[in-house]
Amino acid sequence: MRKGGRLIAVLVFLLLALPVLAVKPKAIVLFYADDLGYGDTSVYGQRKVLTPNLEQLAREGCLFRDAHSATPICTPSRYSLLTGRYAFRRPGTRILDGDAKLILPVEGSGESEVTLPVLMKHAGYRTAAIGKWHLGLGAGEGAIDWNGEIKPSPREVGFDRSFVMAATADRVPCVFIEDGRVAGLEADDPIEVSYDNVERKWPDETTARTNPELLKAWGRPSDRQHDKTIVDGISRIGHMRGGRSARWKDQELADRITTEAENFIRESADAPIFLYFATNDIHVPRDPAPKFRGKSGLGIRGDATIQMDDSLGRIRKALRENGYEDTLFVFTSDNGPRVSDGYEDGAREAWADENPSAPYSGGKYTVFEGGTRVPMIVAWPGQVAPGTESFALLSQTDFARSLAKIVGVEVPSGACGDSQELSYVLLGQSADGRESLVEQPAWGPWGYRKGSWKLIDSPEPQLYFLDSDPAERNNLALERPDKLQELQRELHALIGHR
Repeated sequence: MRKGGRLIAVLVFLLLALPVLAVKPKAIVLFYADDLGYGDTSVYGQRKVLTPNLEQLAREGCLFRDAHSATPICTPSRYSLLTGRYAFRRPGTRILDGDAKLILPVEGSGESEVTLPVLMKHAGYRTAAIGKWHLGLGAGEGAIDWNGEIKPSPREVGFDRSFVMAATADRVPCVFIEDGRVAGLEADDPIEVSYDNVERKWPDETTARTNPELLKAWGRPSDRQHDKTIVDGISRIGHMRGGRSARWKDQELADRITTEAENFIRESADAPIFLYFATNDIHVPRDPAPKFRGKSGLGIRGDATIQMDDSLGRIRKALRENGYEDTLFVFTSDNGPRVSDGYEDGAREAWADENPSAPYSGGKYTVFEGGTRVPMIVAWPGQVAPGTESFALLSQTDFARSLAKIVGVEVPSGACGDSQELSYVLLGQSADGRESLVEQPAWGPWGYRKGSWKLIDSPEPQLYFLDSDPAERNNLALERPDKLQELQRELHALIGHR
């Protein structure tokens, strides 16, 4: 072969060997599970709770082994995913009550921050938020008026369409907010909400303590936080009265939000779409539809996982049937698992011999690996190699810059400050993930990952090497003071010495 021919052949080989950033997808879907642990599904090794739709997604895409939520609790993880910014950088981003003010930056407000849906809108996508919200509503200038237009709402942070729960299923108000208004509300039955920590807010209020006979067997509270207003046989956090026609039925909740997602896909009429679908499953209170009850081998919590998998299958089916085969689909969870969390629903007994974080330790609220290392699968036909795995370190804060890169939109200066552009990693085309990440606690000590090293920055610091000690049982702090001090310096520089 001539010298020129050999050179051309080498160049062609190198070009083919390099990861190629894919063309812009027709649809992007973020399916966000709630309190789903690394070891909770059959795709990650759970043998009793079968999740066939999730298994199919893994066969078609890339399964991630070291992907992390930003925190081990819901509100700040959602904030970080949608802004590309660690939640500790903004005051007021702890677990929110159902009447809290909006914590996301409002489009056009002049803030330097920007949300992921705004970036997607700039790229030409029709955007929707459906399911759990828990990021606040309104401007915080007095109490929210639930009986008129609620503003700002998801529309003001970049979502063209929204059908959301104000907070979580265990918090009032137990109604859906559709495009800024309570869905199904009757004018002669206005809603009132209060988070005063009293047994009975109003003389006619039914609570777990005043009317325990109204509770479903699996809706009995296990603490005094969850024993306030009874809605649909389950007591909640906070007080609510009015809005009877608008209140959801828990056994219909998953079907309702999944139907809204299907409608959004169908009604988008072939336009490019970005769907943020945040299911309440498998967060408490767990009250899955009758067709899922008893279908798992692990009680009501396992049944809720099967219900979640059904929602996943329905949404993917709707995408296929409406011309969205070219979909970048991301499945993940907001934090690690919690078996029993405020209700006596039998989950503690059913999971007595199971570790939903397996093979890791900890779960929701903790900075052990099980608190933030979450399941994650990414599929995109023709762009993500099917049936693959990635061990790259990745944070959900990285979604903002990575997806912006994929769709070809520029992130404004000063925005998404903690997000790293790792589009090749997200698509399974590169193993070069993050060098490090912060694990913000619910309370207590902070966590910090650097490669396979893990620091828990407690008064008696803990240092683990995860490659040989994934369950974080062998504290190396005394044996490796050099590594301990290195990680402490880096963590304190990132968060300030808190």
